[in-house]
Amino acid sequence: MAGLDTAEVGFLLLPLPRERSTEGSQTRAVAPLHRVCPRMGQKSHGVKRYDCGMNRFPSDIYTEPDDVDPDTLRNLGPLAPLAGVWTGEDGADAHPAVDGVEDDRFVERMEMQPIDPQLNGPQVLYGLRYHVHIVKPGEVETFHDQVGYWLWEAATETVTQTIAIPRAQVVLASGRAAPEAREFELAAKLGDDSFGICSSPFLQHAFRTVEFNIRVSVHSSESFSYDEDTVIAVRGRTELVHHRDRNTLRKIAEPTPNPTSPRRRR
Repeated sequence: MAGLDTAEVGFLLLPLPRERSTEGSQTRAVAPLHRVCPRMGQKSHGVKRYDCGMNRFPSDIYTEPDDVDPDTLRNLGPLAPLAGVWTGEDGADAHPAVDGVEDDRFVERMEMQPIDPQLNGPQVLYGLRYHVHIVKPGEVETFHDQVGYWLWEAATETVTQTIAIPRAQVVLASGRAAPEAREFELAAKLGDDSFGICSSPFLQHAFRTVEFNIRVSVHSSESFSYDEDTVIAVRGRTELVHHRDRNTLRKIAEPTPNPTSPRRRR
């Protein structure tokens, strides 16, 4: 738990993953939300934080705040640099194959557009709706397609990613990050009630995903990279297989402000 101020920890369920530190920067490692949550009543960057352990949420679960800023681009925390349209031409994919692991290169287009603030009673989420489309170099056939949302909750300094792919599989991954973090990490585990993995019967039988991790690193306002590790139990193999995907993307277009943002009326 190096680098974590234990005085700020309000609830622990599982041991934390190993954390990393970066000398001379504001980057800090994060832990999945289901493992660490802040204490109720503390404030971070002007936002009242609440504990997210069972029975530690606000007692009023219905009343929505009446002072929610409609400008999503101004309230995305560490997700702000990701808004826009991106492309990357040197992606690396290592996935399970009959003879072990097969390596492929890929070309990627990613669009991440702001959505209006989302309220679950007192909970306020700002986010980006995203679409990832991937092909192999020189081909038009889809190699990978993915849709979902990147969400930021300032009250708990939490980033969440929803993932849906057309192979009958969905994932909900989450992790904590400071609002100004330039690197953050999310995780999901099979069987977790909050941040887990759900697959079709065939995938559960043949390629059972047991863990998902992603690390995002922002290099500048025009570039970021990601490193994904999907851990799979492949039928007939005794050892788990790591499906790795990595790419660096550059911005090709700015985002479109969310529908209720004042920026849309300028």
